[in-house]
Amino acid sequence: MLLEVRDLHVEFRTRDGVAKAVNGVTYSVDEGETLAVLGESGSGKSVTAQAVMGILDVPPGKITAGEILFQGRDLLKFKEEERRKVRGAEMAMIFQDALSSLNPVLSVGAQLGEMFVVHQGMSRKNARTKAIELMDRVRIPAASARVGDYPHQFSGGMRQRIMIAMAMALEPALIIADEPTTALDVTVQAQVMDLLAELRRELDMGLILITHDLGVVADVADRIAVMYAGRIVESAPVHDIYKAPAHPYTKGLLESIPRLDQKGQELYAVKGLPPNLMNIPPGCAFNPRCPLAQDVCRTDEPPLYEVSGDRGSACHFWRECLDG
Repeated sequence: MLLEVRDLHVEFRTRDGVAKAVNGVTYSVDEGETLAVLGESGSGKSVTAQAVMGILDVPPGKITAGEILFQGRDLLKFKEEERRKVRGAEMAMIFQDALSSLNPVLSVGAQLGEMFVVHQGMSRKNARTKAIELMDRVRIPAASARVGDYPHQFSGGMRQRIMIAMAMALEPALIIADEPTTALDVTVQAQVMDLLAELRRELDMGLILITHDLGVVADVADRIAVMYAGRIVESAPVHDIYKAPAHPYTKGLLESIPRLDQKGQELYAVKGLPPNLMNIPPGCAFNPRCPLAQDVCRTDEPPLYEVSGDRGSACHFWRECLDG
């Protein structure tokens, strides 16, 4: 297994109290596999990814329990210098806001080339050549002419391609893409997702795709993990999720996707708001918003029940959800 996250817990300690951002997350991704991690804002998707990458702000963030096994090594036992060597070379991250992630006063060629200078001791001249090759690889037109341009001189879609090029520069075994299509129009979204899928196949790398949009991942993900209030509430192969969700929250997310056969109808929305992470409800955290909630849901936190051999649901009434 390429990456295994086991029972991960992350807290943020603030003046107002302790926010439990990640509460026992367990998932895995193998070489050549794409895992999509879904959920509303504040569900813990990005915090989990930051913990995996070792870029969590500490303080106020703190990993209180769990293991992060990358190629069999527990990254939480690494010293910072060891983690730094893993980042970029063995695992990389694509951030959702390319404009703020790229340095505005350095050319994109200098930023791409820096990966080779730092990790491989390459000369600046040779690193520039590699930067042009990377820009060609992610299909940026006239790469040799634009390698000296600055981030603001590129469109949003082209900047995201530069971020992808930067992440794959050293051909890492794992890439984490955090909302890579945010603020892009639909056509560019599709192009970016196709590019990520192509590079994953070409390099046989593992890909974790973080998003809140079920429509984005339908054609590229192998498995989906749905998060709510810092927990994974459903995990399943992508086609099983779309065919018959086994958790009311997943079902609500699916029903909120616009459909061509429902033109003119009011778009479904999951009622209520996500819980305050400083005061997560007892029992199932989704119970105040759940149409299936009963007394047991308000007192007993559901485990991740085994729906089938490769599928789990953290719902006491997952059978009713499947039937409904």
